[in-house]
Amino acid sequence: MSTPPLASGPEGPHALRPLLDTVLEALDSGARARGGPLPKGGPETVAAHVREAVGEVLPDQGDPHALRTLVHAFAEGAADPAHPLCAAHLHCPPLAIATAADLAASALNPSLDSWDQAPAASELEMLVAGAMAREIYGDGQRAATETPDSLITTGGTESNQLALLLAREVHGGSVRLVCGTNAHHSLARAAWLLGLPEPAVVPAPAGTLDPTALDETLTRLPGPLLVAATAGTTDAGLIDPLPEIAARCAAHGARLHIDAAYGGGLLFSTRHRTALTGLDAADTVTLDLHKLGWQPIAAGLLAVKDPRDLTTLRQRADYLNAADDTEAGLPDLLGRSLRTTRRPDVLKLAVTLKTLGRSGLGTLVDQVCARAREFAALVHDHPGFALHAPPVISTVLFRPAGATDATVAAVRRALLTDGRAVLGRTRLDSRLWLKATLLNPATGPDDLAALLHLVAARRATLVEGHTPR
Repeated sequence: MSTPPLASGPEGPHALRPLLDTVLEALDSGARARGGPLPKGGPETVAAHVREAVGEVLPDQGDPHALRTLVHAFAEGAADPAHPLCAAHLHCPPLAIATAADLAASALNPSLDSWDQAPAASELEMLVAGAMAREIYGDGQRAATETPDSLITTGGTESNQLALLLAREVHGGSVRLVCGTNAHHSLARAAWLLGLPEPAVVPAPAGTLDPTALDETLTRLPGPLLVAATAGTTDAGLIDPLPEIAARCAAHGARLHIDAAYGGGLLFSTRHRTALTGLDAADTVTLDLHKLGWQPIAAGLLAVKDPRDLTTLRQRADYLNAADDTEAGLPDLLGRSLRTTRRPDVLKLAVTLKTLGRSGLGTLVDQVCARAREFAALVHDHPGFALHAPPVISTVLFRPAGATDATVAAVRRALLTDGRAVLGRTRLDSRLWLKATLLNPATGPDDLAALLHLVAARRATLVEGHTPR
């Protein structure tokens, strides 16, 4: 048997070209077989189809048609975020330009744990990381030692964990997290993982962190303290009152982290970036560009106001960053992540930022925010639905009027099983709400009306006890 062709090297492009044709054809045929935003039939049906396509995972003899077969099954059984009725989660449809760049990253396969494995990628990462930090903190007039920086991460969970780790080390090995009931679950998990005290949880009665309650908590608790605010909650897309929170932190000498994994993309929009006023007061900021940045997963960042905080991440491994190599000018990459092997997620970010620019990305942000307002207006004007509140970013919470929580849950599951629409769920104000997170800039008014019609029709069949077609 001949050696399978490699993705890079002189023969790489020639070897990849027919395989890409196979993948694209299988993606198309799989999507057509699926016929909607989600495969029909629920978990058991999907699992059976996948098992049939895979057969034996590791056969004695390989199958030359495995690429076509498995990509087709993968696409047929996918939840497609590019479908306008797939709107459950903070799961964006990636841009074609970013996906194409990601192919190049996969083909060349640099690893960002030492310069000699990723010469260009390491410089590209420094450039993009610095630019994104300046986007958050501004250029300002800071000393050279205080030039903001950012680290590229796998997403909000890793960024939040890093933020707590940096806070712990800055404060000499201990810090207590203070966050709202609206905070992302990864913050409490990070506190547990890092051996920190039980977080102090502050009420968020309106869905956002209450500054008065925060002030009382900061007055009562001994330091050192780390306050975590949220700019774009997972449940409703709400933004905490950042300037007031920053003022309370400054008054009490508390460190501030802002989880802007969702809302941080508003920075690209001239129209919406004022919603993030106060973001630059944070010591650290989480940002995910696989949300309002339309990147293939993963594409997270942690921005750091004072890069001296990053010294705690420095590690020495002679085979990767020997002292004499570093002194000779080879960049040391180990201090830029908790991970050792790291893929070059920076390439797709750099290509997207350069191709679209701030105005192009801002237009996409404006489009999805506008779609959310339009959908909220449809819900508000429909006598059969209740709207939770006008959207702040691109999340709309709604429910059939007069329905029980059990009916709301059943409607969502029925739509999933039908493969007709993908909606999320969240509990606020002691009620269960359907959640539409609109991240597809191509979604139009007809799609929004169709989504509302499907929910109404499915609710009617459940209430009447009819079995849907």
